[in-house]
Formats: sequence, C-alpha cells, structure tokens
Amino acid sequence: MNVILFGATGMVGQAVLRECLRDDGVDSVLVVGRSSTGVTHPKLREQICKDLFDCAALDLLGYDACFFCLGVSSAGMGEAEYTRLTHDLTLSWARALAHIQPSMTFIYVSGAGTGGKAMWAQVKKRTEDALLALFPSAYMFRLAMLMPMNREVSKTRWTRISYMIFRPLLPLIRRIAPGMVITSEELGRAMIRAAREGAPKRVLENRDLRELGK
Repeated sequence: MNVILFGATGMVGQAVLRECLRDDGVDSVLVVGRSSTGVTHPKLREQICKDLFDCAALDLLGYDACFFCLGVSSAGMGEAEYTRLTHDLTLSWARALAHIQPSMTFIYVSGAGTGGKAMWAQVKKRTEDALLALFPSAYMFRLAMLMPMNREVSKTRWTRISYMIFRPLLPLIRRIAPGMVITSEELGRAMIRAAREGAPKRVLENRDLRELGK
C-alpha cells in the first residue's frame, strides 16, 4: 500500500507516520508538508511546500490512500480564515486526488464534537460531508483525547502546555472512560487498517477508532 500523509509534523501525524513506517504492508509514504519531519527511512519521501495551496508540481499518481492529519486551532481565528485553512485546503487536495484516483481511501482527522454548535465544529462538519460525497472510501476520524506513546509532541504551544498538565491523568481517564482516550499507536494502526480493510462505518468516533486500532 502506498500512502500520502499530510500533517506529519503534528502530534497526530507523527503517530501515523511512525506506524506506517513500522507496518510491513505499507510500501511507501509520501509526506506533504511545510517543513521536514526530520525522519529518514527507506520507505519515506518528503515533499516540502511552503504554500500548501500551491504545490502543482507534485506527482500524485500511484497512491492507494491519503491520511489527512493536517489541522489548525480555531483559537483566536475568524471563521473565514479557519474555513480557508480547514475546509478549503483539505478539499483542494481531496479534489485533486479524487480526479486522479477516485477509488483511493481518504481518511480525514476531524475531532470529537464535530457537527456541534461551535464555529470550528460546523466547519469540520462541512468538510466531512464534502469528503464523504467525494470518495466512496472516505472515513472521518473524530479523534478525542490522544495519549502519546512515543514522544509525539504538538506544534501548538497551548496544546503542549495542556499535555504537560494532563498527561499523567490520561491513563486514569482511559480506565474510567475508555471511549475517550486512544493511544498514538492505536490511532496509527486504526488508520492503516481502515485503508487496508475498510471500517464498519464511515464516521468513526473515538471509541470506534480504539476498537479498530486494537
């Protein structure tokens, strides 16, 4: 299986990249992003695009799955800009991939609470709906709380601070509310399994992801 991965330098993307490189069933990984992961591996190729809206020279042929882990925080951001960076950017790549390989699997990491009343939740829901209409094999990963297992670190300062505070509590939360917390390894395995075998449903909540990543 040949995979395109967006957002590999973020906490989620780091976890997914690690599992892809460890999985013998993944033949190659093309990472597309604004900066290098700093990872060297025979299966890994990186394409650095300073402007992800303008990466026209990239060859997208021959890939079986796209793992879209790219995301931004809505904190302090207006709806127009958040929509541009969340909905518009995702759909620009998704449409390009669907045109070349409509049968590919497209997996999008949205978030628990998508579809709620908050601005970010509405934008994410519109993005999910568009992707589900675009790809017959599209899966929405509504991630809740991620427990890093291999030193995955967020690029967002407030997220790093939050994890410094709450990281010791995650194992306890996982025991009390098992559907709320998924490990980074389970998440990566869930994504690979969904791409390889499919999933029971197209919109997967955190509990579903944990089951898929066993």
